[in-house]
Amino acid sequence: MLQITTTAGTKEEAEKIADYLLEKRLAACVQILGPVTSKYWWKGKKEISEEFVCFIKTKKEFYPKVEKAIKEVHSYENPEIIAMGIDQGSKEYFDWIQKELK
Repeated sequence: MLQITTTAGTKEEAEKIADYLLEKRLAACVQILGPVTSKYWWKGKKEISEEFVCFIKTKKEFYPKVEKAIKEVHSYENPEIIAMGIDQGSKEYFDWIQKELK
């Protein structure tokens, strides 16, 4: 299993990303948290912004499709798209994720 994280500048955009991934059956679940404060370097300047974090639950082999789908609907020039493997979890939860994905 895999958890992919991305951020969006508005709750509406985060929901758009979540809905797109769910409709394509690339994610079994997308949790949206926020707003959060992000501080970062962008084009040589220190920036601060309010963002919403999406935690996307999927299968490892779906990573390329999920990355492509996020980029299709995301407004950022260079969106955060990072993935972390999920090595352990309840069998029932993992079975549910498998069942919900194409």
